Amino acid sequence: MKTYSDFGLQVPDTATGEFYTTCPECSPTRKKKNVKCLSVNIEKQVWTCHHCSFSGTLKGGVEQKSNYNHWQKPKYRKINYAALSELPGKVLDWFLKRGINAETLYRNSIGYGDIYMPQIEDFTKAIQFPYFRGDEVVNIKYRDGKKNFRMESGAERIFYGLNDVAGTMVIVEGEIDKLSCEEAGWKNCLSVPDGAPSPKAKDYSSKFEFLENCEKEIESVDTFILAVDNDDPGQVLQEELARRLGKERCKVVTWPEGCKDANDVLVNHGHELLHRCIESARHYPVEGVFEINDLRSQVINLYHNGSNNGISPGWKSLEPLYTIRQGEWTLITGIPGHGKSEFLDAMLVNLMWSNWRFAIFSPENQPLQIHVAKLMEKAIGIPFHSGPRPRMREEDVDEAMVTMNNVFTFILPPETEITIDGILNRAKLLVLRKGIKGLVIDPWNELDHQRPNGLTETEYISSALSKIRRFARAYGLHIWLVVHPTKLQKDKTTGEYPVPTPYDCQGSAHWRNKADNCISVYRQMESDQVEIHVQKIRFKEVGKVGMATLTYDKVTGRYK
Repeated sequence: MKTYSDFGLQVPDTATGEFYTTCPECSPTRKKKNVKCLSVNIEKQVWTCHHCSFSGTLKGGVEQKSNYNHWQKPKYRKINYAALSELPGKVLDWFLKRGINAETLYRNSIGYGDIYMPQIEDFTKAIQFPYFRGDEVVNIKYRDGKKNFRMESGAERIFYGLNDVAGTMVIVEGEIDKLSCEEAGWKNCLSVPDGAPSPKAKDYSSKFEFLENCEKEIESVDTFILAVDNDDPGQVLQEELARRLGKERCKVVTWPEGCKDANDVLVNHGHELLHRCIESARHYPVEGVFEINDLRSQVINLYHNGSNNGISPGWKSLEPLYTIRQGEWTLITGIPGHGKSEFLDAMLVNLMWSNWRFAIFSPENQPLQIHVAKLMEKAIGIPFHSGPRPRMREEDVDEAMVTMNNVFTFILPPETEITIDGILNRAKLLVLRKGIKGLVIDPWNELDHQRPNGLTETEYISSALSKIRRFARAYGLHIWLVVHPTKLQKDKTTGEYPVPTPYDCQGSAHWRNKADNCISVYRQMESDQVEIHVQKIRFKEVGKVGMATLTYDKVTGRYK
């Protein structure tokens, strides 16, 4: 069996319990080379560095780090935590100045002691906030006197206060705010583990991993009261929480003038006003009915950050005509065989580099492994199968599968649930679980429509498209709906089929009327030139009507 020295660790044979030493990975490169930032649990024969997260076991060796998300759920590191029977007086005084009494601290097993803090590359005294699931501590948040924070590396991220879940839950942005709400009579309060994302962050999906980890505990919650910070990052957090949890079961707290969060209210106005602020939280606006106050956060966000104009589809020639914005839906039509699905898949791959995640209902693209292989070709730009060009290596396949695992999720419900409601219900779950931003329904005619008796086809399509539009708005998704046109007539002079329009889609003019954007994909069968006809844009800030030409590579399925 290997010894600690085989991994560069300096651990004497006489060491017991929790032993601290320098890290062979990061200590030689730092100014404070001799600070013992790596802890070794002698009994369990495991180690982890609190500065660079270098970790491993004598039995399993060094844990390999990856830049990609793993197929399996990660194995989280177990945390040892012993609550103090008595906190130092200076800690009690510090909390008391923030309106938090000793009883609340001991109820939540708040700790205090020496801890390594990467920001200062040294040990320091820090307050300890243990994250409980039942009787088990699964993580710890540390805060020192200079407001440096860290959590345990390799440990699970969950809500702080998870044991207090009830039918109505308050959600705040920090542990101090959670304790403040308890002082005001709201023990049923949770705090997010990592604070709020920056409004300028391109990808903050990792900050919401805790939602999936806590899915079972919060599934019984009827109402979420969002009481996050009154600043730009807090507004981003509020919107993303509401999108994932469902705006229909969320309320929003408005803090008094001059107060940023729950603790500000507690310190400056007392627990009674804090209780009333939460008690008087307002529902998200009812669709179609708005007061100016309902729009306050959106107007302030617009003032600071400007309008959301959508993101690029990935091709410069198409970008002036069509960009993709959450909360809208796009109709895609085209003659069979002209590449509607190929174009849409290529656009999803482009968007994946902008940190979007997708759910795909595409029963015509089966078996699924072939669909995955086609997505890989578009992502890597190398053919999957042997042919005129060298195929991708097996390690390319493995890497692409790991990279794309959290990006694409396929929806294939049982035959009895291949309906609009069946697809949307699964997409709703994936908004919470994976934070998807895009949903593909390809094609419309593969759904079991179950049109009620007495409802004409036009009336049914109108109702179904309204449901899709409401769903896109409510959950901040962009939905692409692929619809085949009816049988087209060739031009008598040229012998060519015309470019289809939404009016050529079977059943109703509502295809054009209710869509936010309409695109028709058209190409000559013997040519690699593909015309993308943008035929409708509802909001001028996301594009305009026009046509862009792309070149299609048949070997990789890419467009340029």
